[in-house]
Amino acid sequence: MPVTALLSAKSCGVTASALALTLASKRLSLLAECDPAGGTIRAGFLQGQVTAGYGLYHLAKAERTSADALANAFANHLWPLDEAGHRKLLPGLTDPAQAAALGRTWPALSEVLHVLAEEAGYDVFIDAGRIALEAGRLHTTLTPAPVIHQADLVLLVVRGTDQSLTLAKHVIGPLRAELAEYGSGADALGLLLIEDGTRRAHQVAEVLQTPVLAALPWDPDTADYITRGGRPPRGYGRSPLLRYARTATEQFEAAASRRSIQQQYPPRPANPQLAGVLQRLTESRGGVRG
Repeated sequence: MPVTALLSAKSCGVTASALALTLASKRLSLLAECDPAGGTIRAGFLQGQVTAGYGLYHLAKAERTSADALANAFANHLWPLDEAGHRKLLPGLTDPAQAAALGRTWPALSEVLHVLAEEAGYDVFIDAGRIALEAGRLHTTLTPAPVIHQADLVLLVVRGTDQSLTLAKHVIGPLRAELAEYGSGADALGLLLIEDGTRRAHQVAEVLQTPVLAALPWDPDTADYITRGGRPPRGYGRSPLLRYARTATEQFEAAASRRSIQQQYPPRPANPQLAGVLQRLTESRGGVRG
């Protein structure tokens, strides 16, 4: 299964989209909240159930100890998003000031995420937040650059409005160049369109010279629930957002498979220490904590 990073030029529903994809996937799924500006799911969708004792920040100390310590910490800091424990969240930072401590943790975390995707069959989604550039490159503190570089797919989330496309135009070139030089290739870049506005998918692709890999409908009731939590709206499980998100996960898998065949990537080297995370996840699988 692919590791898919989502990011935007400005607030365009990255977190809501990533969470919808995670909740809608037919497979085991995981969402890693890697936005250096901080995570919002614990205070929103999870209604404060998750304390600051869980989450991304705690992996930095573990990574400095050993790869095995990181694998242990990763498994221990996941939070189930459903009763069966099939969908999991790595909660994000509680304070943007914590981002500076993660500089050397991002590459190791990326390896763990790829182990889950490739060896355990997880759909892995990364909320990478808003793009921040410095001298035409991804900012090393304000973006989780290594996890973006190593992702199988990198999705720029845009809306079908002229304002959103104007902002996206300024970042699409540097992002494509970044992936060509430091990532798995410029063709890892695609668009996830939020159908809010008058521009259709073919128009968006033409304006940005980048393929639209999937589109999610404008479904404010479901999006509001995913963002804020509380009581799910009527028909939530059959909502347009979740139905289209489920289809989108299949489209992403197909796109990543095509890339893999075209690029003929060699198998990722096995890391026996990180591989232990699979056993720990299996042992810790369970329902919602409380």
